Amino acid sequence: MNAKQSTTALRPAVPQPAGPQPAAERAVAEPPVAERPAAEPHVAEPPAAEQVTASAVFEVMRRLVLEQEDRRSEVSEALGMSFSRSRALRRLAAGPKRMSELTATLSTDKPYTTLIVDDLERRGLVRRSVDPDDRRCKIVTLTEAGADAAARAAAILGRPPKSLLALDEDELTTLERLLAKL
Repeated sequence: MNAKQSTTALRPAVPQPAGPQPAAERAVAEPPVAERPAAEPHVAEPPAAEQVTASAVFEVMRRLVLEQEDRRSEVSEALGMSFSRSRALRRLAAGPKRMSELTATLSTDKPYTTLIVDDLERRGLVRRSVDPDDRRCKIVTLTEAGADAAARAAAILGRPPKSLLALDEDELTTLERLLAKL
C-alpha cells in the first residue's frame, strides 16, 4: 500500500448530503480514480453546416490574404528595408501625417515610430516639418523618392495571388458578387 492509498483507507466514510456540495467536500467524498467506473467518451455535437462552411471559407480567405510572407520578403528585398518601414511609407502615401497619427496607423509606440521616421529621413524618403497649427508637433511627408518606394511596395502587395489569377472570368464574377454581398 503506498502513502496515498493508506491515507485514503484510513479516511472515515463521509455521509453524502443531498444536493450540490462545495468542491472541497466533493474532493474528499469521491472514491479514488482506480475505483471509479469508466466514463463514457464525450461525443460533441457537430456544428451546424453553415458554421463549418463559413469557418472553412473564412480560413481560406485569411490564409489567402494574411499568410503571404513571401510578399513581405519581396517588398523588403525590393526596397532594402524592413517591412515595417515600408508600411510607414504606404501609410504616408495617402498624405502627410503628424507623428502621433502615424504612430496610431502603424499600431506602434512613439519611440518606435520615431526610430522608423529617423531611418526613412536618413534615406531621403520622408521629410519632417513643424505643424503650423501646433508647433509642438511634427508632420511627416513623403519625398518623391519615398512616394516611388511606397508605390513599388503597393504594387508588389497588390499583385493578386496565383490561385486567384487561375480563376476564369465566370468564377471571378461570382467571387466578386459574393464578396460585395459581405
